Amino acid sequence: MSDLTSLTLKDALAGLKARRFSAVEIAQAHIDAIAASRALNAYVLETPERALAMAEASDARLQAGEGGPLEGAALGIKDLFCTEGVRSAAGSRILESFIPPYESTVTANLWRDGAVMLGKLNMDEFAMGSSNETSAFGPVVNPWRSRASNRPLTPGGSSGGSAAAVAANLALGATATDTGGSIRQPASFTGTVGIKPTYGRCSRWGVVAFASSLDQAGPLAKTVEDAAILLRSMSGHDPKDSTSLPVEAPDFASFVGKSVKGLKVGVPKEYRADGMPAEIETLWADGVAWLKDAGCEIVEVSLPHTKYALPAYYIVAPAEASSNLARYDGMRYGLRVDGPTLTDTYEATRAAGFGEEVRRRVLIGTYVLSAGYYDAYYLKALKVRRRIADDFAQAFEKVDALLTPTAPSAAFGLGDNAADPVAMYLNDVFTVTVNLAGLPGLSVPAGLDAQGLPLGLQLIGRALDEGTLFQLGAALEQAANFRARPDPWWRA
Repeated sequence: MSDLTSLTLKDALAGLKARRFSAVEIAQAHIDAIAASRALNAYVLETPERALAMAEASDARLQAGEGGPLEGAALGIKDLFCTEGVRSAAGSRILESFIPPYESTVTANLWRDGAVMLGKLNMDEFAMGSSNETSAFGPVVNPWRSRASNRPLTPGGSSGGSAAAVAANLALGATATDTGGSIRQPASFTGTVGIKPTYGRCSRWGVVAFASSLDQAGPLAKTVEDAAILLRSMSGHDPKDSTSLPVEAPDFASFVGKSVKGLKVGVPKEYRADGMPAEIETLWADGVAWLKDAGCEIVEVSLPHTKYALPAYYIVAPAEASSNLARYDGMRYGLRVDGPTLTDTYEATRAAGFGEEVRRRVLIGTYVLSAGYYDAYYLKALKVRRRIADDFAQAFEKVDALLTPTAPSAAFGLGDNAADPVAMYLNDVFTVTVNLAGLPGLSVPAGLDAQGLPLGLQLIGRALDEGTLFQLGAALEQAANFRARPDPWWRA
């Protein structure tokens, strides 16, 4: 059954519908693959019994001709999504005993459409990290290895478990979230496709909050078309989420394969960062050439406030995190460490429950929101955020989408940047602008570096114009012809 795990989501759905194999066979093949791949630490909780029960129900519906759009699709769920009756810890000790009595809207949409849950995927604690090393359950290991050494590499973060699971064929697709690049950077590091949709396209209800004005759910998948299929099911207006947009999700997959002739693609000059590896520059130039050959018009554009994006992001995001994480105090749910006084209980609980990176961001956020610093830092960051959004608005008066690198490097070694938070934050240099402006961004695998590690290209679109990104992404995917796969060393 190992061949079943190598199928794309589209091919698996077609095979299920044609009854060439069953949903139970698909689920069992992935359950076996997960059990044989624990060295990657991609899953923090496996749910084989639930997966087989859901698969049996899918087979019954398929037999009756009643299958949904994702009927029988075996998916992994990032640990940030609350799943009814299944532990949802957000990668943190403070929630390691939390079993939600409710289902997130995004996962409820997936189950409505017939998807099957394989388990919960590892992630950086509360989605705070760029390497999946801040997880209380240990780091995820990238399925890819460098030609130069066998040292373990990061799969990126915070959705490292989701990206590793898809790259290693441990799920047909996976849910993920993106606050500053946490879908797109892991996609680039693992040779997978990831889309951060428009802010409000997918409901945030039931997704453990990091930074509420930036967080957005999206899929990680094997192909552009698979990502389009997943996004349609994940999307939709939700009255339980005040930031959910009252718009219907189009058939995103219908944009895949459409001609891109005549589309204008912008190349922002500010994304040519100092010290960027020549391989990234070359890949970016290749992407420009591929789209030009496909009939696109290439236009240089300017996003002048890009250089302020990282500092603005690392003020806004921690500020919102400090407010959102105030609820974890040992009083209502999750970890509780008793102390002699109420204040001591708060302090002991949070000290034991939060990891170093979470504590760092809470402290930064509390500082920038404090009296005397609110105007100097937080308010100024909000003004910069507005300028960044204006830059994009002006660029989109001239072009239909933008093309940039996804990340400034290929996957780096676990531990390489762990001691230097600033070096870690620089991984988000090409992605945070999209979150600050609330726009959609798509990462497509486009090549390998000199050590045989994946590199991705990013497409940025207008709000609610994911269709054009899928259209252009499919053209890039076809031109790049990225067929490389990691050697399954982890199953040795």
